[in-house]
Amino acid sequence: MKKMNMKKAAAATASAILATTMLSACGSEPSAAKDGAGKTNEAPESISIITEFNTPEAPGTDNPVLKEFEKRTNTKLNIMWTSPNSYNDKINLVLASGEMPDLVKVLDFNSSLMRQMIQQGAFWDLTPFLKDYPHLMEYPKSVWEKTKIDGKSYIIPSVRPLHGGPGLPIIRKDWLDKLNLKVPETLDDMYNVMKAFAEQDPDGNGKKDTIPLVPRNDLGWVEGVLNHSNGKWKAQDGKLIDTTFEPGTREALLWLNKIYKEGFMPADYAIMKETQSEDLAKTGNAGIYPNTIEAIWRVQAELIKTNPEANFLPLSYLSSPAGKYAPSTPGFSGVYLIPKSVPEAKMKKILSLMDYGASEEGFLLACYGLPDIHYTTDKDGFKIATEQAFKDSVSQSSFGKIFERFDKYLWAYRTGMPKELFERNKKIVDERETASVDDPSVGLISETWLKAGPDYTKKMNDLKTKVIMGQEPIEAWDSYVAKLKADATYMKVIDEMNRAYQAVKK
Repeated sequence: MKKMNMKKAAAATASAILATTMLSACGSEPSAAKDGAGKTNEAPESISIITEFNTPEAPGTDNPVLKEFEKRTNTKLNIMWTSPNSYNDKINLVLASGEMPDLVKVLDFNSSLMRQMIQQGAFWDLTPFLKDYPHLMEYPKSVWEKTKIDGKSYIIPSVRPLHGGPGLPIIRKDWLDKLNLKVPETLDDMYNVMKAFAEQDPDGNGKKDTIPLVPRNDLGWVEGVLNHSNGKWKAQDGKLIDTTFEPGTREALLWLNKIYKEGFMPADYAIMKETQSEDLAKTGNAGIYPNTIEAIWRVQAELIKTNPEANFLPLSYLSSPAGKYAPSTPGFSGVYLIPKSVPEAKMKKILSLMDYGASEEGFLLACYGLPDIHYTTDKDGFKIATEQAFKDSVSQSSFGKIFERFDKYLWAYRTGMPKELFERNKKIVDERETASVDDPSVGLISETWLKAGPDYTKKMNDLKTKVIMGQEPIEAWDSYVAKLKADATYMKVIDEMNRAYQAVKK
């Protein structure tokens, strides 16, 4: 693929999808304004951004927090808020079109298309400039190191806490209490809880209509518990092991097949969108729902309107013979890039904008909004959200997806959450830190995987789903694993990942 010459079909499709989106982002530059003394001020810099949001509604163009950011940073922000549903597909089309906004968020740090475009010079190398932006430099050094590509910083990490993220179930504590059940610590405990949720009418409506588990397209935690691994790779005896070949992966498929056959999760779980899973959880029929510690408040806040006792408890860990398991995050959730088509002066203005967002003042504005409008403060300094905060979609899941500061307990709090729940969640974050399992592969690259990985991943995930749903026997997985072990291309990936791992260790 030649430099900046993407496939014509992808470009044409992307152009069509972007046509309406970009209209709002490509307005004419505002003219210079004059202040009260008659002096000419610098015109606001127009900056277009594409990112995702996880609030019920995206902030509008007249949002007071947006306007305040523009005022404080002398910018005109044209934000293309995009649903998390199929976000990766949308971004791939945006990248392939060549007609990108000024600031682009990519959720998949290992996106082969993004990596190819970086190699082709499509994005700014920010390495020489970042030192001039002190608040961005306050991000953990480990996060900056993990997100370097070929030793350079092409991206701004969408910084997030190390603990409290996705990867463990969250369970209805009020249902456990009603059925006199303990908080589950093992997969056997989880099975017994699901069985009780299915058969013992925990919601008390006299019907067997509860859904023990709503997966949210996230069943990897079962493999994680059994393999004691955080993702596809784990470090063992000084090298990287591909967990595809681990007995725990096979065991996880058998366990999940049992759960599926028992009817403990939706029959169509594999095709449910993220928003559909959350909507199902909000009906009050779901007993277990994997998510971040703070995001579950979106569900609980709806349930307590009609059932004040509803209480989702994030698990601190799950255990197996290998030990306690609580997956850590790499410290970021997605990355931001600035296309090279953006002039250098504007690129620096974008960095200034992001630097302000990483300051205490900017972060406060992004996540909490304006004092006395979006929040009030109690005597202990705890911020209490007002109704206006919800109306204006003020949250770390909207503006806080762009303007970010490293905060250990960011995933412990959600707009509107009561103080006692925040304090409980902080303790869970601390407990997860003691059982933390890291992903040793973050930042490591196999060139072969960049090209062939998407195809392997799709086939692997499709087969896992078929085994879980009983459409294929477990022997089909055994056969597939045997073929992978004899596949020279796949084994080359393992070799390349280990070379990269050893290089980092040195």
